Amino acid sequence: MLNLLSGFVEELRRAGLPVSLTEHLDAAEAVHHIPIEDREALKYALGATMVKSASHWHAFETAFDIYFARGLGTGEDGTPGPGAPGQGDESRLPGDQRGQQGGGAMDQTTPEELAALLYQALLQGDQPLMRVVARQAVTRFAGIEPGRPVGGTYYLYRTLRNLDLDAVLARLVGQAKREREDEGDLSMLDERLLGDEYRGRIDQLKKAVEDEIRRRLVEDRGAEALAKSIRKPLPEDLDVMHATRDELATLQRALRPLSRKLAVRLARRRRHRRRGPLDFRATVRRSLSTGGVPVEPRFRHPRPAKPEIVVIADISGSVASFARFTLHLVYAIQSQFSKVRSFVFVDGLDEVTRFFERADDPADAVQKINTEADVVWVDGHSDYGHALGVFFDHFGGEVTHRTSVLVLGDARNNYHASEDWVLAELRKKARHLYWLNPEPKDYWGSGDSIISEYGRHCDAVVECRTLRQLERFVGDLE
Repeated sequence: MLNLLSGFVEELRRAGLPVSLTEHLDAAEAVHHIPIEDREALKYALGATMVKSASHWHAFETAFDIYFARGLGTGEDGTPGPGAPGQGDESRLPGDQRGQQGGGAMDQTTPEELAALLYQALLQGDQPLMRVVARQAVTRFAGIEPGRPVGGTYYLYRTLRNLDLDAVLARLVGQAKREREDEGDLSMLDERLLGDEYRGRIDQLKKAVEDEIRRRLVEDRGAEALAKSIRKPLPEDLDVMHATRDELATLQRALRPLSRKLAVRLARRRRHRRRGPLDFRATVRRSLSTGGVPVEPRFRHPRPAKPEIVVIADISGSVASFARFTLHLVYAIQSQFSKVRSFVFVDGLDEVTRFFERADDPADAVQKINTEADVVWVDGHSDYGHALGVFFDHFGGEVTHRTSVLVLGDARNNYHASEDWVLAELRKKARHLYWLNPEPKDYWGSGDSIISEYGRHCDAVVECRTLRQLERFVGDLE
């Protein structure tokens, strides 16, 4: 059991969850107080000791389902013990199929009998019977190929497609309506509640099918190999430029708690900034309580100034997602800066600070930027040189020694003139000049990327492809 737990903890760390040695020891201690056949209690006990963020729960749950997929009571010969999933449920089978689940007996269940079992399980909300149906459905429909290095998504799709759960749901709702005809017609609310209840049961069945597929894949290939094939990054480690629509929605949900945490961290750091010069009067006054000996020197507390932030963001093509999340995050924590001004460009440049001033939610402002900002000058292809020149001509005089300038983009200039002298001039005037590049470092300087020309005028050029990297950078701004 301890070896299994150690492998599970290592998988959590590989997935990005911060699990310390102390938490590992706490988890090992918790296992001693949980009945090993109770997987749900075990899962929540381990989760309480090792999961510190709600956004990490899905990764934890997936790893748990893999490493604890087989029954904890598995015998030395590999046969599932009484704690294994589905054990003891065969008594729910009809007729002479009871007790015949060894070997290939599952294949003796006809499609009609399986459909009847499925309908009965969903009608009654019978979870043990759902597990029986899941096991038989996977055996009949999944077509699992031993040794194939896959995560099981296709097996899940094939099984659910053959079960035709949409038709089963329609049949369940129709049956419920007919049974209540004597009591009068169902109201729209009653019908909706009834549908939601059956959909919840169908979700439970889907989870049972997925668990069964993972259990068999673990038996075939081992937990570590399966975990590697289905491991997904945490929300804060998703590549913004290549995220799918669902992943972008996950990132959007992660931004709000991230911005709150980051604002608190910045405020605390400025509040506890290093001490100022010696306060002689306060030190002497304090020394009166120790006979005139200045045992505890007193210092003046500095009042660190909040920086001004100017963001210049490329919103063309694939870097638009990165610019959107960066603008959103910067404005969500704008209380930690004395002033925030934003400019966006493609080959033309437009100031978009006004959109944020009118919006209660930064996400609404970003949405308006995509539709209303005037960023096209000639052909709508990125021209960093022209955009930077326009910024310097119109707004360069407003950059001061208190201003930190952030340039967001991949520096792919479509072979236009770089006009890197603009950054050289801004560096002389500004407090700091940073370039955030959402491309991997290996791509920098390839093709039409001129990041090396711009980078020599910046305080730092930072690879910034994920929310974790963006959080780390913004948290260090001064």
